[in-house]
Amino acid sequence: MSNDATLYEDHFEITTLLDSTYDRVARVIGTSRSSSNTSGDTSLTLDINSELYPIQTGETIQMLIATTLNLDGTKDTTGQWRERRGEETLASAFDYVCYGKVYKHFDPGEGGNIKVYISFGGLLLLLDGPYKKLSPLRQDYVYMLLKK
Repeated sequence: MSNDATLYEDHFEITTLLDSTYDRVARVIGTSRSSSNTSGDTSLTLDINSELYPIQTGETIQMLIATTLNLDGTKDTTGQWRERRGEETLASAFDYVCYGKVYKHFDPGEGGNIKVYISFGGLLLLLDGPYKKLSPLRQDYVYMLLKK
């Protein structure tokens, strides 16, 4: 896949699972495992359909955020990614795929952590981490892909 289409990729260890508020929706909280020092860590807060993709505390998930599902990195012009049966896409390698809107960035301007908020049809994602890692997420619409 083209590096231009990949905006963010990391592995998260799930530390907290909050599943008592809504039926079939759990809020998972985790921390990235990619860097050995804590200054480069990213925290994750994600609402997920727990019926489609059950997650437990202590599990590790891989997250990829991209602008397209096309393996060659070309822009997705059809908008019908679910109906591409038989066609090999980036989604073929992942277990859970969502399409959503990046609706807010919070950057305190001190060169530290920024927060990126994304909505996947009401299921929310908050990434809090270093500016250098999260600044590519200044997009309108993105795909989030998860696998264990």
